[in-house]
Amino acid sequence: MGSVNFDFADEVVIVTGGSSGIGRSISLAFGEAGATVFNADIRSDPKDKTAQRPTHERVDELGGNGEYIETDVANPQMIESAVARAREYGGVDIMVNNAGWFTRGPIESVEPETFERIVKTNAGGVFFGCQVAAADMRERGDGGVIINTASISSTHAQSDQIPYDATKGAIKMITQGAALEMAEDNIRVNAVSPGHIATEFGAGAEQKEESVAEGSLTKPIPLDRPGYPDDIAPAVLYLASESASYITGELVYVDGGWQTF
Repeated sequence: MGSVNFDFADEVVIVTGGSSGIGRSISLAFGEAGATVFNADIRSDPKDKTAQRPTHERVDELGGNGEYIETDVANPQMIESAVARAREYGGVDIMVNNAGWFTRGPIESVEPETFERIVKTNAGGVFFGCQVAAADMRERGDGGVIINTASISSTHAQSDQIPYDATKGAIKMITQGAALEMAEDNIRVNAVSPGHIATEFGAGAEQKEESVAEGSLTKPIPLDRPGYPDDIAPAVLYLASESASYITGELVYVDGGWQTF
């Protein structure tokens, strides 16, 4: 099969939650394509067991320009600070609202504080990420791209994760609503919807691999393997590219076919 080479030289990208997992893979892919990449995360040190260097340092090594800015997306003011920092490089061209949090348990076990935290982080982080990035893009008048990390949980419920599923459902509607409101300003808004991805997020990479091998998921994955962060990054770069210039308001599933039946 063929391959695609992306070129994002002179583009400024913010990736929230870029220190580990999917966010790290997205950041490195943009860096390899020549972009200036801001990793906006709570901490710079990666959680991935195979990662030796912080994301922003690896971006530099790959040929891009990497920067780290401490950001808790549950705090809209910190998102504003990240976008303001990007202004020093000309302004954010591509905003990837990826940061998220996961909690598991039956509905009766969920404390109000837990529900509030996951809503602020997952739904709030994406909502205010869209809001703040769009304000910067509109002010500069050059348009832009916003890509959110949704999930198979945006449209498919799974046991013992109602708060998480609720926030991912919200991201679907935030994505579509923002796409409607921002189209006239030439700002495209889309989302990727990962399936069962083997990262340290949630249950951990090894357990996710074992769950697929054992067939213990709610339903099997047609491609018969878990996904990996590097499966997600190309979809994000495609949505950010000119090749996707007529795509907005969409959720692109990267799930090995899980949601098809």
